[in-house]
Amino acid sequence: MERKNIESRMMQSIGYDADNSTLEIEFKGGAVWQYFDFPESSWYEFEAAGSQGKFFHQNIRNQYSESRVG
Repeated sequence: MERKNIESRMMQSIGYDADNSTLEIEFKGGAVWQYFDFPESSWYEFEAAGSQGKFFHQNIRNQYSESRVG
């Protein structure tokens, strides 16, 4: 999945696969996680958020099926 680098203290890059509704986040330190059944509308909100870290903690963490892929 293609990811784009972002300015964040906790994340290096983020990407989204609309065909599979999968969000992918590369965290600082190199861990890569995928979050499944993630709505496309939420992707746009996440991408545009003033703080992706805050958005992650409030709207993503522990709310979607997830898997570490890297």
